[in-house]
Amino acid sequence: MTDSGSKLKIWKFLKIILSSLLITVLLLFTVASIRTLSLDVNVGLQLAHWEKTNNISLVIDHHQREELLANFKEAIRIPTVSFSETEINTTALLEFDRFLRKAFPTVFSSSLVHHELVGNYSHLFRVQGSQPDLVPYLLLAHIDVVPATESDGWEAPPFSAKEMDGFIYGRGTIDDKGSVMGILQALEYLLIKGYAPRRGFYIGLGHDEEVSGLNGAKNIVRILKQNGVQLAFVLDEGLAVIDGIISGLDGPAALIGVSEKGSATVKLTVSMLPGHASMPPRETSIGILAAAVKRLLERQENTNAFVRTTTAVTMFNAGVKVNVIPSLAEAHVNLRIHSAQSLQEVLDLIHATVADQRVKIELVEGFDPLPVSSADEKSFGYQIIKKTVLDMFPTVTVAPGICVGNTDSRHFKDLTSNIYRFAPAWFKPGDPQRFHGINERISKKNYEEFVVFFFNLIQNCDIQKLPEPHSSVHEL
Repeated sequence: MTDSGSKLKIWKFLKIILSSLLITVLLLFTVASIRTLSLDVNVGLQLAHWEKTNNISLVIDHHQREELLANFKEAIRIPTVSFSETEINTTALLEFDRFLRKAFPTVFSSSLVHHELVGNYSHLFRVQGSQPDLVPYLLLAHIDVVPATESDGWEAPPFSAKEMDGFIYGRGTIDDKGSVMGILQALEYLLIKGYAPRRGFYIGLGHDEEVSGLNGAKNIVRILKQNGVQLAFVLDEGLAVIDGIISGLDGPAALIGVSEKGSATVKLTVSMLPGHASMPPRETSIGILAAAVKRLLERQENTNAFVRTTTAVTMFNAGVKVNVIPSLAEAHVNLRIHSAQSLQEVLDLIHATVADQRVKIELVEGFDPLPVSSADEKSFGYQIIKKTVLDMFPTVTVAPGICVGNTDSRHFKDLTSNIYRFAPAWFKPGDPQRFHGINERISKKNYEEFVVFFFNLIQNCDIQKLPEPHSSVHEL
């Protein structure tokens, strides 16, 4: 390698390290001062003169509570599982379609709502506004769920929607039928009360988000593009209200995702001459590959995903017989790329970290992190979401964050530069592990908060523009 090539490689490596250190410092600063700064901004937001203050309030009576919980449980019981891009439970998706029409008759019959099926199983609703000059927004959620079986160790069958100690257990309770049902239930209540929105909006329900959204969300985007639609903002799942999860942060914090990580799947391969286990060589294909994989894995788990690119070995294959040293060893590594880095920078770092020519490194698929959406005082979508959170939870700290997983919202970046990822789910210690894990659940109270959140959000969007920032807001 030439001197200039070595310098370039060192500079790229230092750039990645400096970026990671900067993000870490920013996170530590945020944890230390987020409460003071957010309270100042929250006070300014609450004291500002909002154009519209006469929202309809939602008081859920006993009968409505029983009905909305029954509907939610029925949604959980329908196993709308996506196993892979080519294997999806279409029977369940068709059943879910019939269920939605039964559960929300006003939504499907209102003259203000236009509905169409997309890609056979996804849904796109257009809710007509009385002022067409106001730029519409889109509420996004997904119907499909990841696989789950009772043998995994669930306390209740994963598609039973069993109620225990005030919680409803089941796959999809958080990811993402809480949002699906919460959005439609909120719209149903608004329409029943005779509410006609000023600002039109869309609701998109994808059917294959868990396997990349290539037939659901991407086709919804295609239809919107054909109709010349531009969006004020998109709100999808992602981050939540966290309480006791980030060390050093006292009290609950609602994190609104302003970006999400990129993703890459990398295949590592080692090929060696085979041999007999009775005469093992000094190094085998498995040993070489294991050493390479070990060099890639990080050690810190707490908040690790928020401050750097993460690496996870998801598949490791080698060997055909117990007494044969295999010639081939393969591993697949999944990386979630932080916004401070690019896909290419991460690939360069993998090569530099493995540093073994015997290990073949191949990119299977990947994409860069998503652009960072605005979260300042003039950001319509962010401030509306923030106001809605504070109206419901006045003592909660609100701050922007990075979504560590990937959502359907990434397909909408050509329709708006303002994409936010948040749902009013409450996560306490141990709850994040339920996400795609066992014993996924939501409290009955929290699901009701989903409904109220979207009920209020839709009304909060019905203003011409944001108020001027209040003078009491402190500046750094």
